[in-house]
Amino acid sequence: VQGTGGSSGVSKCSAAARGYIRDRFLRLLVGGRRRRRAPLVHRGYYIRARAVDHCVQDFLRKTQSHPRTQILSLGAGFDSLYFRLKDMGLLHHTVVYEVDFPNVACQKAALIRRMKELSALVGDTGGEGLGVITFSGEDYKLLGVDLSELSELERALEEAGLDNEIPTLFIAEVVLTYMENSRSDALVRWAAEHFSRACFLLYEQMHPEDPFGRVMQQHFSQLNSALHSLAQYPDCEAQQRRFFEKGWTECSVMDMNEFFTCCTPEDEQQRVQALEPFDEYEEWHLKCSHYFVLTASKGMEPSWTPLLSGMTVPHRGGPVGMAGSITAAVCATHSEIPGLRRYGHRSVLIKPNVILTTGGFGEEDGQHCRMRNFHVLVKRAGYWKAGCVKKENPDKRWDERLYHTVSCLSNSLALVVGGRTSPSSAGLGMVWLKFHEPCNASDPDDITVELVSLQPAAEPAALRWRHSTTEVIFKGEKYLFLYGGRSAMEPVLGDWYFLHAQELSCTVIPVEGPAPESRHSHSACSWKGGVLIAGGLGAAERPLGSVCFLRELERGFRWQAVETQPPLVPRYSHTAHVHDGKLLLVGGVWFHSSSVPGVTVVDLTTGLCLDYAIDVEHLEWPLMLHNHSSVFLPNEKELLLIGGGGNCFSFGTHLNPEPVSLSLSNILTSH
Repeated sequence: VQGTGGSSGVSKCSAAARGYIRDRFLRLLVGGRRRRRAPLVHRGYYIRARAVDHCVQDFLRKTQSHPRTQILSLGAGFDSLYFRLKDMGLLHHTVVYEVDFPNVACQKAALIRRMKELSALVGDTGGEGLGVITFSGEDYKLLGVDLSELSELERALEEAGLDNEIPTLFIAEVVLTYMENSRSDALVRWAAEHFSRACFLLYEQMHPEDPFGRVMQQHFSQLNSALHSLAQYPDCEAQQRRFFEKGWTECSVMDMNEFFTCCTPEDEQQRVQALEPFDEYEEWHLKCSHYFVLTASKGMEPSWTPLLSGMTVPHRGGPVGMAGSITAAVCATHSEIPGLRRYGHRSVLIKPNVILTTGGFGEEDGQHCRMRNFHVLVKRAGYWKAGCVKKENPDKRWDERLYHTVSCLSNSLALVVGGRTSPSSAGLGMVWLKFHEPCNASDPDDITVELVSLQPAAEPAALRWRHSTTEVIFKGEKYLFLYGGRSAMEPVLGDWYFLHAQELSCTVIPVEGPAPESRHSHSACSWKGGVLIAGGLGAAERPLGSVCFLRELERGFRWQAVETQPPLVPRYSHTAHVHDGKLLLVGGVWFHSSSVPGVTVVDLTTGLCLDYAIDVEHLEWPLMLHNHSSVFLPNEKELLLIGGGGNCFSFGTHLNPEPVSLSLSNILTSH
């Protein structure tokens, strides 16, 4: 548990070095342990620091008129809070008390004495640390006590001069969850009972049972620092009840997606989003839906509600109710398929019984990398057989791309459009894939593919990723409709191109009606000669819930909105298929964190929207349905889910190990 404080200090320090957090004291407290972390980790520590600062500064502002106030930071570790507040001139009449394990407190005290910049701010009142109090300044006291020993904690705080009668803010930033529940509950109750004017700020994890939550729990168990709170207090509502039951009279709580959206000014959101190349939206939003910030108070006049002050709280709309569930089963295959553990790839049906998977990031030759090889699944006698596709011209660079599209134009020809290597590089162009196979190929290894690079006039249209490429028909001719996505320069695109399927030249076709808002990571399906676009991530990194239909008219196309009832829960990074007048949306990421997206069926005639949960009881591993690919087999009414997953914040990478099949025959039979 003590180790977690050290690694979080290193992460905060890295975030400060990149401009996410303004804090010149972190590097002094972290010392030599410096590493550059990934952008995803920077954002995660940014939102944590932002939430704590937002609430602490609100407490100091609201209690300005009191002659004396105090802050008690529980399990403070090597945190720089006191030094920041002192440096900003915010501690006029506030004493900060920090408590941590004795050896952590002693190390920190020695560090402060050694560092001129730190000791000058505190103004050490001399004398080596005595007993429990390892450092004592005029407005800063550092105590070495085990938090789970409540009577010892009480004695130490009394000795250090803590006053039960003045406004007191307790801070517990990922601390209580490492204690046994009976002990952390006793601490929460003690704070409410013993202090007449008290405020509490809590930041920690939740939602242990969904796929991301399971990976998160496993990570902490492997570090030998299990998260105890989760079983008893799995969500915001349970945490809120906990505080009310322990004697607190006001309590607000929100997950970090809500905090970022509602309590962070728009210009600050934009500043953070532009700090470094970033393309891990799914993992960022999942991380934020698995952490919450809670504020509670009692005896405060006026009441202390920093999470509600002047901010609009959006409707936390999730699915109204589930229409049923669909059972997930591991796909019947003849062989282990390591090559299908990947994300950001694409899978297409090139023949009724052959699925081609290209690109993405995953596991190849025992290591995580961008995928070089193409893989096929061939169905024979009810079983899928997997294999690696031979490239006829292996020297032709495939550019190992992610977030591209693959459009099958015949059973021997497919077009790859766009994609990226790293998020800071320009998008990649187009490549033809030509398949050659003996007439009766029953073995995946017999299929070969030839790559033909293209330098057509349409190239600029292809310099994007997370876009869609969909077949449309205009005046009896086939076109590919290339829409949305993002590029190295533009975080979200709303433009489109029509590529003539034969020559791949950009053709101007008039389009009427209000254009949909810019988006990427949406879904697009061919329907009635036009295209259905659903969901996606819009400007300001907000999921969208709209469904738009690009309809063929005599002289061009027209955008029209498809009204859904109840309204579609905004989502992105899902896949979609159309069957028999119904739009199927599969998986994805949404902000509503009490459940994960399963399969949503939209009736395109009536607009009726039904949500189905995916029952994963028969899977031995967490099924992460974002950045996956899916193939719909219309005759069997079966969905095949291939790959999916990603980097789960700093908890490790999870890739779905095997293809999964969902039988949809029950939900697709006409009622």
